[in-house]
Amino acid sequence: MNMKEKLMEIVAEYREIAPEDVKTDVPFSELGLDSLDVAELATKVEDELGLFIDLSPDLNSIDKMAAYLETLN
Repeated sequence: MNMKEKLMEIVAEYREIAPEDVKTDVPFSELGLDSLDVAELATKVEDELGLFIDLSPDLNSIDKMAAYLETLN
């Protein structure tokens, strides 16, 4: 499973929707996630993957966060 799929899975679980219903190219806010939700998402990713995520406004979508995480691996 790649980073994008992992993030889709986590967001889907959090929002209680199917992973295929998660849009990856839209801002997290359009997925119904606020800044606290995104911080919790980052924490979950960090816990599951053992990576540190430096949250910035630039990481505002699954696509962007996945691309960032790929650089850490």
